[in-house]
Amino acid sequence: MIGAVNWLRAMPALFVLIWSTGFVVARFAMPHAAPLAFLSWRYALSLVCFGVWIAWSRAPWPREPRQWGHLALTGVLMHGAYLGGVWAAVKQGMPAGTSALIVGLQPLLTAVWLSLTLGSHGVQPRQWLGLVLGLGGLVLVVWPKVEFGEVTTANLGLALAALLAITVGTLYQKRFVKAADVRVANAIQIAAALVATLPLALLEGQPLAPHPHLLAAMAWSVLVLTLGGSSLLFMLIQRGGATQVTSLLYLVPPCTALLAWVLFGESMTAGAVLGLMLSALGVALVLRG
Repeated sequence: MIGAVNWLRAMPALFVLIWSTGFVVARFAMPHAAPLAFLSWRYALSLVCFGVWIAWSRAPWPREPRQWGHLALTGVLMHGAYLGGVWAAVKQGMPAGTSALIVGLQPLLTAVWLSLTLGSHGVQPRQWLGLVLGLGGLVLVVWPKVEFGEVTTANLGLALAALLAITVGTLYQKRFVKAADVRVANAIQIAAALVATLPLALLEGQPLAPHPHLLAAMAWSVLVLTLGGSSLLFMLIQRGGATQVTSLLYLVPPCTALLAWVLFGESMTAGAVLGLMLSALGVALVLRG
């Protein structure tokens, strides 16, 4: 029982740490592959891993056909459209910091939607304060890394589409997807994302170059980001409120900046440290609310 409680408490921090490596993986992989082709291979290999895991554990599949449809739709939104939009925007020249800043608006977008639909039962005042503090911290960290003049109509549209997809997918899953085995749920979601992504990947026309960075990025994407990060996200959405879960994404860009400082020697200013602290405080207020 104690181990289970500690695991539940550690899930948010572990999710943020894993999810933060996404941009690091993109930095390794993008020079050697087209974005949708890379993601298609990632989905296919992840399906193989989940298939072995499900067969070994004999995890139960959903009995209601409607749940298959709900899981498939969330997979297209939260895997296919979100990841495809972010990676395609970066490939089109958008700096990673800019894409992180745009996608980082999700907690605020989620809170606005819940307030409009739920009224007084939606986001509480303390949570609004936390969301504003988290956004301020996010801007402090990411804004100095934004390279002006490299945002076009095309890559901005892709990043905004990714933001909309992850927001709608999170709200939809919280509303319609019933409790399910996380391995089976992820397998259905990823299969749907693969079906949606593969036809577009075939149009890119850029083969994957067998570079060590690409192979390492693929292994990390499959074993850690998909099997670990996506599974944690699914469980967090099942167990927590939509505002609480999405507020964790405020911590992803600051943690990514911290990882880039450690791994690549990128600058970490006093403003960035302050932003990291503000984001952490904002998330703490949202979770307490």
